Amino acid sequence: MSETPVPSHFAEVLPLFQLEGRFDRAAHYGSGHINDTFVVHCDTGAAQPRRYIAQRINDRIFKNVPALMDNVRRVTAHLAAKAGAGGRQLTLISAADGGACARDAHGGWWRFYDFIEGAHTVDRVTNEAEAREAARAFGDFQAQLADLPGDRLHETIPNFHHTRSRFENFRRALAEDKAGRAAEVQPEIDFAFARESDADLLLGLLAKGEVSERVTHNDTKINNVMLDDATHLAVAVIDLDTIMPGLPLYDFGEMMRTSASTALEDDPEPANMRVDLRLFSVLVEGYLSSAVGAVLNARERSLLGFAGKLMAYENGLRFLTDYLQGDTYYKIKYPTHNLVRTRTQFALVRSIEAQTAEIDRILATVR
Repeated sequence: MSETPVPSHFAEVLPLFQLEGRFDRAAHYGSGHINDTFVVHCDTGAAQPRRYIAQRINDRIFKNVPALMDNVRRVTAHLAAKAGAGGRQLTLISAADGGACARDAHGGWWRFYDFIEGAHTVDRVTNEAEAREAARAFGDFQAQLADLPGDRLHETIPNFHHTRSRFENFRRALAEDKAGRAAEVQPEIDFAFARESDADLLLGLLAKGEVSERVTHNDTKINNVMLDDATHLAVAVIDLDTIMPGLPLYDFGEMMRTSASTALEDDPEPANMRVDLRLFSVLVEGYLSSAVGAVLNARERSLLGFAGKLMAYENGLRFLTDYLQGDTYYKIKYPTHNLVRTRTQFALVRSIEAQTAEIDRILATVR
């Protein structure tokens, strides 16, 4: 992935925020592919520079940036109040006008965070300890936000994990077949239609009150948990752009999809993609040992494995939809990239289905 250069007008952005010290330098930072992220060094006279994270928010994806930042402001303030003095967590730097973000003269939306020192992220789970810690961190994160005061959070991307909506988008893309690709993906189309009923299961339970809507992160990949450099324990959950009302099961399912799978989501060989039951068990242990373990009801606990299948299916639908539409949403590196992603996600669905009995046994034994 190529690095995003620091904008030529970046010096004009700095006065828009309440920063400490004299600006020294900035550089591309991280591996995110939605927003443009930079690390900023400021000289305060101390032995070490004061560092910030600056992000230019992608308003093509996030249509209502002020609403998104209202969510971030509320959540970070709530978490900071719970952590108390000395806690390390995502901390917003106020704009010069006291707001949570600012717009530059070119129309770009910006925000700044304190740089969380002495911590790092990993892009893929490499061992059981990382998986367990990430699951515990996301579980505690959900529990800490259970008493978030005020109105319901804004939906930063409407129907983000509404699987029925995702299926209907796929159905429309298939009917329109704008890129003329439907004939070549009939097996994938058949696979999607064969599991259409899965799209409604959690939504139906929510309508009946058997599962509950809560504040959820909605992008629970391990690279959204910062780990302490020395202890490797979770320090903070980051990337709050998709924090909004949702189901805890979506969050666990996305963890399972990304952290208990045996291949990258665009592995060109679908046979390499399976659910790793050892890592699944560790995720369940970490998640249920967190504070959220006391919040979930028995029905929600029993559906943790299905949640992973649903998230793999939903993401497969999204990749297939984009392929049928001519690759208009996801960045691709080659013409069949979205089709490769689709096949890999559907392979994960098959693997979860084949091991449902063992997954249920794990859920029955982990408390």
